[in-house]
Amino acid sequence: MKLDPFYLIVDSADWIERLVPLGVRLVQLRMKDGTEARYRAEIRRAKSLCALHGCQLIVNDYWRLAIEEGCDFIHLGQEDLEGADLPAIRRAGLRLGVSTHDDAELDRALAASPDYVALGPVWPTILKTMPWAPQTPEKIPLWKGRTGTLPLVAIGGLTPERARVVLEKGADSAAVVTDITGNADPEARTREWLEATAPWR
Repeated sequence: MKLDPFYLIVDSADWIERLVPLGVRLVQLRMKDGTEARYRAEIRRAKSLCALHGCQLIVNDYWRLAIEEGCDFIHLGQEDLEGADLPAIRRAGLRLGVSTHDDAELDRALAASPDYVALGPVWPTILKTMPWAPQTPEKIPLWKGRTGTLPLVAIGGLTPERARVVLEKGADSAAVVTDITGNADPEARTREWLEATAPWR
């Protein structure tokens, strides 16, 4: 499986409607606050928008809703991985991405037979407080050596310039949240990301 080198992560279908038409081909819907009804509505809208623009949608955490809504890709953190029904996810035909932050978590992720593995934070991140020190770009070739043919996603503190660094070091995809959604001009920043990652597309 090949992932697009530009992996956008947003918290609402509004962001998808705003940014995906610019040429984004891979987006994760990562919602953290709200009701199940809101999550379901957001997933449905996101799925429709992504289908319209030829973009791969990945749903974060809510694997039951992803199955019920006919999605085809789910991303799980380590805690969510422990509580997920992996056989049910596989029976539904969902592909699976898993977050990792250290060697033990990578072992756990690989045991789940994922379709890709994410490594982070590569640089310090303002998205959330983490107990792990930044992995640094030098960790990427080591991680890639362990994941083999599985796509490796780098996340944490990335910018368009840093995206080039991680892709050059062997990451298959560079993920971004706040560098775009926290930017004064998210559309312009998205275009910068598209340009920076284009050589790996």
